[in-house]
Amino acid sequence: MRFSLRVNNDLALPEYLALARAAEQGGFHQLWVSNDLFFRSAPIVLAAVAGGTTRLEVGTGILNPYTIHPSEMAMLAATLDELSGCRFNLGLAAGAASFLAWIGIGQERPLGAMRETIDAVRGLLAGRRVASKGRFLRWTEDAYLRFSPPRRTPIYLGAMSPGMLRLAGEQADGALPLLMPPEHYFTVRPLIEEGARRRPADLPPLDFAACIWVSLAEDRRAARRALAEKVAYYGHALSPTILGRLQLTPADFEPVTHAMIVERDVERACGLVDERMLRIGVVGDPADVVARLQPLVAAGARHLSFGPPLGPDPVRAVELLGREVLPHFQGA
Repeated sequence: MRFSLRVNNDLALPEYLALARAAEQGGFHQLWVSNDLFFRSAPIVLAAVAGGTTRLEVGTGILNPYTIHPSEMAMLAATLDELSGCRFNLGLAAGAASFLAWIGIGQERPLGAMRETIDAVRGLLAGRRVASKGRFLRWTEDAYLRFSPPRRTPIYLGAMSPGMLRLAGEQADGALPLLMPPEHYFTVRPLIEEGARRRPADLPPLDFAACIWVSLAEDRRAARRALAEKVAYYGHALSPTILGRLQLTPADFEPVTHAMIVERDVERACGLVDERMLRIGVVGDPADVVARLQPLVAAGARHLSFGPPLGPDPVRAVELLGREVLPHFQGA
């Protein structure tokens, strides 16, 4: 079994260092930091985290090719691998169209763009020239890294749609599908396996990280409030597939989104988050987390990835996960 931790890029830098050290001590294998617009820069956060840990792998969760060119992704990946002693993982995805719209960028041909991006970044990291006349990328023979990367950095794909999930199974080193709710695993896994049937023989076995949201605390009311805030901020961007699984529609989130984004009234927005919306993640104590995830592990999940908000006290939540949840699954 493998375990990872995912955090948003909305924390102060000392908080990342505290979380990373707690994760390393608690037995986690990876730490992923998001790169959402207008918060802290994930690559810089990860550089600091890599310097403050010795074993923990670090990764971007995620970068998109619309705001960061794949040539710069390869530069970043090779440099962070060099800095961390080959502990960096490059997490990529097409991003959220609603967030890209904030800066006037359209999300053109996301599936094709990601396929071309994976091919190009992998080629650059392998020391090749990547001349291409694709639909998304158009490169000349001058497109190659002018230094030798320490290795071919693993590429993880943040996948949500059926097509992107199939692409992850086919071409990525790892998959980072958001399972909202956790039971969405049973919809996602067959799609990844379908793509894996076309997987090239020279790629390693896929690392399928079952990515869930967790809010963990001894005080369930405090845990509920922490998850409600994340749901209020991100709920409008969830895919129709995920909303359907929860028996929700985009219209259900309109009052929540208006309160959160337009009115900027966080407490009102959190109060509008109902129990169906909270099923997006797991709320409660360690026993609640184990009970909710046990069916996934019994069905074959071998990498559990715990994501924000984690709890009202994230460091305490990571400590609880390391002491009371991870040991339960380590022998699976």
